Formats: sequence, C-alpha cells, structure tokens
Amino acid sequence: MVQGKPQNTKKLILEMLYRNKGRFLSGQKISEAIGCSRTAVWKHIRELIDGGYRIEAVQKSGYRLERAPEGIDEAALSAGLKTEQMGRRIVFSESMDSTQKQALRLAEDGAESGTLVITNEQTSGRGRLGHGWTSVRGKNITMSLIVRPGLPIEKTPQLTLITAVAAAETIERTAAVPCGIKWPNDILIEGKKIVGILTELQAEENRIKAVVIGIGMNVNTEASVYRKHRLNTATSLTALTGETYDLNRFVQDFLLNFEYRLGQFMRDGFTAIKPLWESRAVSLGKQIRVRRPGGHMLEGRAIGIDDEGVLLLEEDNGRIDHVYSADIDWS
Repeated sequence: MVQGKPQNTKKLILEMLYRNKGRFLSGQKISEAIGCSRTAVWKHIRELIDGGYRIEAVQKSGYRLERAPEGIDEAALSAGLKTEQMGRRIVFSESMDSTQKQALRLAEDGAESGTLVITNEQTSGRGRLGHGWTSVRGKNITMSLIVRPGLPIEKTPQLTLITAVAAAETIERTAAVPCGIKWPNDILIEGKKIVGILTELQAEENRIKAVVIGIGMNVNTEASVYRKHRLNTATSLTALTGETYDLNRFVQDFLLNFEYRLGQFMRDGFTAIKPLWESRAVSLGKQIRVRRPGGHMLEGRAIGIDDEGVLLLEEDNGRIDHVYSADIDWS
C-alpha cells in the first residue's frame, strides 16, 4: 500500500489511471493502493473531472481515463517515464516566470542531476544573449533540465550540441520531418526555428558543479498564430504537419533520448556525437556573419566544429577563428 500525503493523493490516483489507460480500474483497488477510502477516491475523481479530465465511471467496473486537458500534465509525464535519471524529479507549475531561473535556483540549492523544471505557461522566458522566449499556454514545451556531469568547464559547449542532437532526433522520430541545426542552439525546419536551447552553468574553479539546459519547443501552435503576429522566422510541428502531438509523450521521448546520448558522450567522448550534429548542420560551408556579445562582428566561412564543439570560422585572409558564443546569420 502506498500512503500518500493528502496533497499528493489526487496525483497518485491520476498516475494509476495513466498507467492503466484504456482499462477500468476499480475504486477498491485504487483505495487499497493509495491508502484512502473509496469515498475519498470518488471525491478526487470528481475534482479531476472538474479540472478538465475526461474519466469514465462505470458501476462495478471502476474508472477509466479517456482524455486529459491540453498541455503538460505532471502525473502523465511521470507515469510514462522510461529514463533512469532524467526527469525522475519533476518540478511542475501551470505557470511560472522562467523555468531557467527556477532551475538555476534549485541547482544552487543542491537539486539532484536529472531534475526537470517544466510549465504550461512561461511569462518571462529568455533565450541566449538576452533574447526573449514566448510560450503559448498549453501548446508548446518549456522546460529546464539540471545535469551534473562532472566535466571540466571547456566541455560545456558540447552539452548544448548533445541537446540539439537529442531534440532533432526526437522530432524526426515523432513527426517524420527532417531537422537542421543552426550552431549552436537552434533547431530549424524549412529554415524556420522550432527549438531553442539555452545552456548555463554553475562552476567551481575549473569544474562544472551543475549545468542547466533550457529547452523551448514549438509543438502544437497553429499556423494562424504565426501569420497573425507576422512571425516569419518561427514555426511549429502542427503548423508544418497539421497534426496535434501529445506533449507528455514528447518530453518523455526527449528525456530518454537525451539520457542515451549523454551516456554515450560520457562513455565514448564527443567523437560519438559530432557526426550526428554535423550531418544536420545548416551553416557549415556557408559564408556567415558572427555577432559576438558586445556587438563585435566577424565574417567568414563556417568550416566545422572542433572536438570541443567550438565553431571554426575561416576569414578571407585564411585566419581561423574559434567562436565560443555568438549569434550567426547568413544571406
């Protein structure tokens, strides 16, 4: 028997319904597993229904979950996880200012590796170099992941590229659309941004204490939203395919894929990841403009990345510049 605290009982019931989705689960079985009365089970079921869950209740058969509200659901996300570490602690809120800010605070307080901070609405999101990141409520994925890889600081750029590869692979498997990666942190489809990644670290001397990886994915936003706001440089999977996707399943698949690629990197080094990134790179071989923090500009041809994940830029005079952090574009 699982004894749940009063505030967790509803979540435990919901997790049981998710694990038995498509099948009826008797009130008696739920009450025995959770450690509460059948009357309490019915009360929590009614609260879930009032909250937008569609739950079928049949006398002598029990309860069956038919449909959940739109967006991320903590119980659904937890119930379907197949990872060993990533997402095993979930910090969820329907709305928060910034998953990245919250995750950085948690990491400073010692939150374990794999902690996932996720929301259905982000009100003050931010991307790299101070750029904003807006998330439509219940339509997209906005999350930050705390990782403690025990790496030297110079390896940090590689974690951004590993995340990009994992995100691209997840999208390709889920929606069957090919992705491109714009160094270092954007996933593009048909030249439009669909994923942004922000990597920030907490360090001690020359070692990483924690890395917080923020990921924003445009998934279920309708094409009309981009037209209305004249967002010509962004898109979503729904806008591209006309399909609607289960955000919880999407996050589960990404976490599993990221965990696999991170383990591969820790075991075999970046050489195992590098060709996966390069095969999707949209800027390699192009004449690009590099805008570094502070406004300093460089121009040249992107000739590749080194084994640390740093962009190599060849200027017209043949000089090779190592670009660690910057915005890039091309004509």
